[in-house]
Amino acid sequence: MERIRVAVLFGGCSTEYEVSLQSAHAVITSLSPAKYDLLLLGITREGAWMRYSGPVDRIRDDTWIDSGNCATAVISPDRNVHGAIEFNDDKVIATRIDVAFPVLHGKNGEDGTVQGLLEMAGIPCVGCGTLSSAMCMDKDIAHRIVAAAGVKVPPSVVLSARAGDAELLRRVASLRYPLFVKPANAGSSFGITKIAEASELPNAVGAAFEHDRKVVIEESVDGFEVGCAVFGNSLITLGELDEIELSHGFFDYTEKYTLKTSRIHMPARIDADTAARVKQTAAVIYRALDCSGYARVDMFLTPEKEIVFNEVNTIPGFTAHSRYPNMLKGIGMSFGEIVDTLIGLAMDR
Repeated sequence: MERIRVAVLFGGCSTEYEVSLQSAHAVITSLSPAKYDLLLLGITREGAWMRYSGPVDRIRDDTWIDSGNCATAVISPDRNVHGAIEFNDDKVIATRIDVAFPVLHGKNGEDGTVQGLLEMAGIPCVGCGTLSSAMCMDKDIAHRIVAAAGVKVPPSVVLSARAGDAELLRRVASLRYPLFVKPANAGSSFGITKIAEASELPNAVGAAFEHDRKVVIEESVDGFEVGCAVFGNSLITLGELDEIELSHGFFDYTEKYTLKTSRIHMPARIDADTAARVKQTAAVIYRALDCSGYARVDMFLTPEKEIVFNEVNTIPGFTAHSRYPNMLKGIGMSFGEIVDTLIGLAMDR
């Protein structure tokens, strides 16, 4: 059988560059050479695109760009090319791609930009499409759509421009402290601050505006966070639920990737009826935001067992130890099976 040529996109002009390298390494090493022919497209922190043909471990170690195994390359939007164009010395080489697997977390990868390029090129893309990716990345837009679908969201206000201290206080007067101040478009909790009083608000808003042109200020939700892995197109499959146990603060970048003071329980420590309601809510959210391929839906569960929407990650962490694959392992899927399934879903779509 002819092998499927998969373009794996890694790195990215994003604050989550390092996380992408770890996820991409796990995806690449899980793909069977007997079934797949890989084209590795690395994107530097500065946004330069390269075809990489060196050892895979140098991706994980972030030494790939200095290996001497890179050539400038781009995805062509020309559907007749249906693939990548590589500029190597005095040669221009076109390589057809059957399916692309973006393993790009955060901005310029998870926000619909790369998905739009692939859609123009006519190349099937693993994961959510252009519109869904853009909506899920924007916390304000995602919350509006999910609320319209009947799922509770935290009370919030949105800032589209910087404001003076008095104006800030006026805007948040209806909200109850503690508050979370977040960039509307950012991943891995970059630029997010939890504040307990009004005096902390100006600095928190300033930090959020460093990451985006729009800032969301929302009430903290009592309870704990639960996640649900979802995959599928018109028909969806739900993974096991997990639960984040925090000792203090919130699940910021450091905690997400070191778990210094927090723990992740999989399955979540909740009763069967509540788990069923959480999964049903995850399915409603996945469909409301027009998700396809796969995504991780994160929600809060209050002490009264009320479900409150948090966010959807359309390209969640994808190492063998990450939350998304572990939740699917909870329903009997191996890491390799998950990756195979996602590629198949993209090609079917």
